[in-house]
Amino acid sequence: MNFSIIGTGSAFPSCTKTNEELSLLIDTSDEWISTRTGIKSRHISTTETLCDFAAEAAARALKDASTAPEELDLIICSTARGDHITPSLACEIQQRLGAVCPAFDLNAACTGFVYALDVAFSYFSANRAKKILIVSAEAMSRLLDWQDRSTCVLFGDGAGAAVLAPGDSLLSIKIGAKGEIDPLYAENTLGNCPYSQIRQVDPYLKMSGKDVYKFAVAAMCGDLTQVIREAGLTEEDVDFVLPHQANLRIIDAARSKLTIAPEKYRHNIERFGNTSSASIPILLDELNRAGELHDGNILALTAFGGGMTTGACILRWGQKDGSNQS
Repeated sequence: MNFSIIGTGSAFPSCTKTNEELSLLIDTSDEWISTRTGIKSRHISTTETLCDFAAEAAARALKDASTAPEELDLIICSTARGDHITPSLACEIQQRLGAVCPAFDLNAACTGFVYALDVAFSYFSANRAKKILIVSAEAMSRLLDWQDRSTCVLFGDGAGAAVLAPGDSLLSIKIGAKGEIDPLYAENTLGNCPYSQIRQVDPYLKMSGKDVYKFAVAAMCGDLTQVIREAGLTEEDVDFVLPHQANLRIIDAARSKLTIAPEKYRHNIERFGNTSSASIPILLDELNRAGELHDGNILALTAFGGGMTTGACILRWGQKDGSNQS
């Protein structure tokens, strides 16, 4: 037994900043950002906590799934950093919702949603859960150096959520990691221990764009090829590709190496920027609420992130009761 996605939700901070507005703060322009990334605007948390919009996305997913918080058996939250080191963001979401189930965070950077699906699959396979909530929530604006135009223009804040129930939607899944820190990392604060001899560094996100680009294109192509094959399908069978929304150039480069029709690749990076692990469930929720997804549609999800982590899966979209019709 695996699962079907029976509800989706997303939420964002109220503040939106365009490329033109960023150009008033740093040496950049709409042309510089949009031609290199495809991004036009992004949401930035100002007065909201991460839990505020994470819990809102979760509540919307539960409503879409006609599921009460008390019915949940597990909450998994993917995030690079919650509002607190402890408690976990998942526990804070549980409190906001009024759920009574176990809850924990995982950090697989931008691949977090696919990693969470893999963990959920294990719970369903072991018959340890009937309803699982996955929330991918990121406040990337808090990790950025806002004087570094090469990184601060790329990211945005947001949350996406999905409710899972027993079903047979998951056709194949792959997660992986290649332990490599330098291409993409953010240091943690070290505190003020008088005995520590470790040098304190700034806590801002650092990224080597060229290295990430090469890794991402190779990962997307390799992972998609593998999970499509393992699902017993061909590239022609895929109806929608939902890639991690890091950079349109990365998506276009991977697309050019595969035979999946270009119109099947969906993106919303122009409005949200890179929301890390939240990007795929946000895109999934948009497609779901727009009525673009129909029973039997084959969805290919693919992501990559710091670590360096990778993940991809093939889902057959099903009915809200967890069954599927093709």
